[in-house]
Amino acid sequence: MELMTYKCPNCGGAITFESDEQEFKCEYCDSVFTKEQLSEYDELLRSSAQPENTQTIEEFDWNTTANDSTLENVNTYICQYCGAQVITDKTTAATECPYCNSPIIIAPQLSGGLRPDVVIPFKIQKEQAEKALQDFYKGKLFLPKEFKNGNRIKEIKGVYIPFWLFDCSVGANLTYNATRVTHWRDSNYEYTKTDRYKIWRSGSLSFEKIPADASSKMDDAYMDAIEPFNYAELIDFDAAYLSGYMADRYDVTLEQNTPRINSRIEATTLDAFRQTISGYTGVTPDTKNIGLYNGKAKYALLPVWILNTKYKDKTYTFAMNGQTGKLVGSLPVDKKKYWGMFAGIAAGLAAISQLFVFMGG
Repeated sequence: MELMTYKCPNCGGAITFESDEQEFKCEYCDSVFTKEQLSEYDELLRSSAQPENTQTIEEFDWNTTANDSTLENVNTYICQYCGAQVITDKTTAATECPYCNSPIIIAPQLSGGLRPDVVIPFKIQKEQAEKALQDFYKGKLFLPKEFKNGNRIKEIKGVYIPFWLFDCSVGANLTYNATRVTHWRDSNYEYTKTDRYKIWRSGSLSFEKIPADASSKMDDAYMDAIEPFNYAELIDFDAAYLSGYMADRYDVTLEQNTPRINSRIEATTLDAFRQTISGYTGVTPDTKNIGLYNGKAKYALLPVWILNTKYKDKTYTFAMNGQTGKLVGSLPVDKKKYWGMFAGIAAGLAAISQLFVFMGG
């Protein structure tokens, strides 16, 4: 299978995408190139016919014609710089040689129906991601002191994560049961009056670029938490932006993502229509009829920093939006601090209670 490396025309060194300057630079001779100057390198990826990668949907049916042919679990390649054997899993689209650290782009994983439509290039640098993780620790009262002081980042990697971006229109007819309760009283009695209403709402909504993680490797909860991305900065895909980073091709198809994306669309639609109803004591949904039309989806690669750190033989993983810098992750808890604080609160409350009793006597 074919490997791609972006080699400097001046010295033959590896060219990588620099997120801070948004330019392409040779790490050996410091030559700088524009995307246009590197466009000829991308022709290899266009050698395969590129089918239309958008699909129309009717009645919640997202389909794809993308080529998701069966691959072996492991692929083997030869590094063009040092000749070493590079072993990757079946979804890897960009990586680096473990021997010479040269950036490698695996062309077949980005060709034909596997070629992304759009990409958001990295904007956050590696050093910024590392500092953000240290800042993330600040103010965490129950974080173990040993973790904060002795913590070292075990692994940090910039990865382009595959996503499906969904556009569609929604038509909805909804009914609700509502009540309006009033109270009054006279000299003898208290009165309660409950008026009941049937509310009907009908209308349409348009959705653009609803994201759905297309990699089975990534935790959906993490990917949802680092949203949103600024999709105004989406650009046409060019493999040059992958140089120096990791990248995976999708292994979760449009069809497999259908239940999740439909759930998000339905929840947002129901919430939007519910917000139009006010002035009632109580409102409960009754019937719903929601239909999707004019649906299409684009295949995108979005930038994510993955950071791993280890504490007491347990690995803690953090994910950062490589465009906006939003960081999420879980942290260990010092149980002694946790329970000590509550014991202190309980002791303080007991002392106050005793003081009140003493003063009352």
